[in-house]
Amino acid sequence: MAATAADIRAALPALACDCHTHVIGAAASYPMAADRHYTPGPAPTARLRHHLKQTGMARVVIVQPSVYGTDNRCLLDALADMDGRARGIAVIDAGSTPGQLRSLHDGGVRGVRVNLESAGLHDIGAAERALAGVAAQVAGLGWHVQLYAAHGVIAALASRLAALPCPVVLDHFAMAPWSPEAAAPLVDLLRSGRVHLKLSAPYRLADPDDAARWAQALCREVPSALLWGSDWPHTARAPGKAAHEVSPYRPIGPDRLLDDLARWLPSPELRQAVLADNPDRLYWR
Repeated sequence: MAATAADIRAALPALACDCHTHVIGAAASYPMAADRHYTPGPAPTARLRHHLKQTGMARVVIVQPSVYGTDNRCLLDALADMDGRARGIAVIDAGSTPGQLRSLHDGGVRGVRVNLESAGLHDIGAAERALAGVAAQVAGLGWHVQLYAAHGVIAALASRLAALPCPVVLDHFAMAPWSPEAAAPLVDLLRSGRVHLKLSAPYRLADPDDAARWAQALCREVPSALLWGSDWPHTARAPGKAAHEVSPYRPIGPDRLLDDLARWLPSPELRQAVLADNPDRLYWR
């Protein structure tokens, strides 16, 4: 008999962490950036707590969504509302001062996101400069850089990523199409010990079925470099919607997420490493 969602929840480690979520606050309190590429509806911390209960996750990482630009107020308020269960990934700019970064750290932030993919930015030189600048700003805080970029950009920057003065986390399977040829260099990069990868958001891959292939290969070769994230509340820009029109979230329920976990992390040892031990080292120490 196939495992149920309840079976999978019961098999999760005690400090299981969802490493990729977003919180969207009320528009009146947290206005979105005028140049945003999509508009999501509200997704407050009350709904996030419900999501965590449904999936059995004890901890969570909240990632600043692109719609807020470098205004991290919603993120900080969400972290404060989560009673120590959450860590944050902020978005900053070159003008962020040491004092501002320290305030973010005190509020629970442990990394900074560089999002190239949402804007379709594929300029390798610009990407390299952005990463180097951000890494220099945050390395002294013990933070990491979280990179959301097209696979071609990541592949072109691979040697530079491992040489940055802080760890790097690659979003969403590094956006890579599956093939044995693609797997070898990505595994080598993850073996550096400086780069992590999130098993998250298979629907963002060109072929969502590639997610299971990647998970199997990476769990076999580099389980210590992997994290898991739900990508809740599953943002998307709906076809035909203008950037400032509200787009509905993807209809991804907890059972589907837990089914992915069962297939991607089939053993207790893998679940302990990917869901608990690896996030604990990266976000809580």
